[in-house]
Amino acid sequence: MRLAVFDTHRYDRDALEKANAHFGHVLTFFEPRLTLQTAKLADGFPAVCSFVNDKVDAATLAALHAGGVRLVAARSAGYNHVDLEAAEKLGIRVTRVPEYSPHAVAEHAVALVLSLVRHIPRAFQRVRDWNFSLDGLVGFDLAGKTVGVVGTGRIGRVAARIFRGFGCDVLCYDVAPDAGFEREAGVRFAPLETLFSAADIISLHVPLTPGTRHMVDAAALARMKRGVVLVNTGRGALIDSRALLDALKSGHIGGAGLDVYEEEEGIFFQDLSGQVLQDDVLARLLTFPNVLVTSHQAFLTHEALANIAESTLASVRAFERGEPLVNEVRAEQVLRAPPAAN
Repeated sequence: MRLAVFDTHRYDRDALEKANAHFGHVLTFFEPRLTLQTAKLADGFPAVCSFVNDKVDAATLAALHAGGVRLVAARSAGYNHVDLEAAEKLGIRVTRVPEYSPHAVAEHAVALVLSLVRHIPRAFQRVRDWNFSLDGLVGFDLAGKTVGVVGTGRIGRVAARIFRGFGCDVLCYDVAPDAGFEREAGVRFAPLETLFSAADIISLHVPLTPGTRHMVDAAALARMKRGVVLVNTGRGALIDSRALLDALKSGHIGGAGLDVYEEEEGIFFQDLSGQVLQDDVLARLLTFPNVLVTSHQAFLTHEALANIAESTLASVRAFERGEPLVNEVRAEQVLRAPPAAN
């Protein structure tokens, strides 16, 4: 089957071509993101492959449909970049990759925490400047601290287990608390307000839905402990970035590790080193010594890329053969369901 793959980088292409050796699809790679302006590139293709920062809205879908596209295969767990209602009206099917490597994302979240609490970026830079002073690098042990894990889907559960391995007391929040996981992992489920007020470290692992957008706003930040470390490897808009900026300026938030950012579209995954960063909020966040930003790379492991490619191409093959799409996302499922964890 002919598949137009958008927003591709070398690592995407390598993984997809390797996986495609036993699928036999005809892959055409495009570097631009999939938007209304680039949708014309997919004319004549029955399927397109999108990524998280593409803009597959109603207008883009209409242009794709006019060009013959009948399947949007998102090579991501998130699908908030696709207008599912518009896709359904046009008869375009949408699939995603619900699980690729929960370990990749959970381990990156923990890496952000350790880097922040032990001041690794600052220490690294000092030593490169031949400054071997330890002043200002005092951190704290994770053992004995309370960690709040928001969302206990596949990724959240792995993160909770890792933090338990450090000797942390782990509080979890989920719309569907699981007593079996609570007993097995040695964690405790608690209301979100309780988690916010009790945790020394908070890690976000929920998808972006209307119900979770800006779940960490000014009021939520005010409820958190002074000095809390906040980590987000879920979706950028879970956090109100301007409210976070204010909380950092006041000293209420002790550190923030962000692998995602609510206005990352057009910034993350790009080399902007020769340009002036136009996003004032992100530019300000990057000036704080207690803020660590990575460019949406939590998923970026060999294992995860292989799983993403395999699952995406399997969905394309199932569509081609008229088989059930086990990873299909439908508008009615998303609109009727509570904001389940990722």
